[in-house]
Amino acid sequence: MSVLEVVLSGTMVAQTVRMTVPYACAALGGVLSERSGVVNIALEGILLSSALASAAFDVATGNALAGIFAGVLTGAAIGFVHATLCVRARIDAIVSGIVINLVAAGGTRFMLRGLYGSSSNSPRVPGLRFLADQGLFVRTLLDPFVLGTLAAVVLASWMLRRTRFGLRLRACGEDPAAAQAVGVHVVGMRTAAVTLGGAVCGLGGTALAYGLHQFQAGMSGGRGFIALAAVIVSGWHPRRAALACFAFAVLDALQSVLQNQTTVPSQIFSILPFVATLVVLVFVSRGRQAELRAPAGLGKHPD
Repeated sequence: MSVLEVVLSGTMVAQTVRMTVPYACAALGGVLSERSGVVNIALEGILLSSALASAAFDVATGNALAGIFAGVLTGAAIGFVHATLCVRARIDAIVSGIVINLVAAGGTRFMLRGLYGSSSNSPRVPGLRFLADQGLFVRTLLDPFVLGTLAAVVLASWMLRRTRFGLRLRACGEDPAAAQAVGVHVVGMRTAAVTLGGAVCGLGGTALAYGLHQFQAGMSGGRGFIALAAVIVSGWHPRRAALACFAFAVLDALQSVLQNQTTVPSQIFSILPFVATLVVLVFVSRGRQAELRAPAGLGKHPD
């Protein structure tokens, strides 16, 4: 089978869809947080912590649903901590996010050592045994994590545009003083948004652990930072962020699909998502600088 046939195969499609889930969940969590006015660079730490929590509870209880609940709850708890530090304690959001990421990176290894005597990985977990007798493509498209991510993207888009909660959330991010003047509790709304975003991101961490059937130290592999880039590129829109994550996942899937199909070192494919992230951010930055330099009204169209 040629390289082109491998890239266009059902395996490549299945891998891309599966790998989109952690990216998209983290990006969606970032969108909800930042639309409320709270910068969230702790997505990497939330992915990592929720992945460990889901695997640990699955190992302890033998129940995959308990693991999912633990992963989502862990994400929500970290989101709440981040919101409390930023909104109530008024700690800089960047500082808070960095601290959470560092604690997650070291804390997950410490917990692995304490729980399983290993600093590299947890015992194997079966995860969700859904449609196990079906082909890879069918299992991927009907995977509960994939369907849950799609539903989350649709619901988030609808909520931000069509509901009172979404309107208040956007008002808190765009003009908190005006929102406060009309009776919106800005602190409460921001706390709720960041906590909800953390829960969605936690679902992505759970999908990451269940996809590999175990927790591995550092398994988030920068996905939270790439998801943050997708949030920026998308202009803080859930559907656009999900599409950007799909594009990054295509590059991520290449390294696993092509690693035995070409003489090119696998490390080249491993850095593709990060290189693409940097390139896209450069173009976005230049485009926004051009908008700022343009005369008032130039290039704008009436609504």
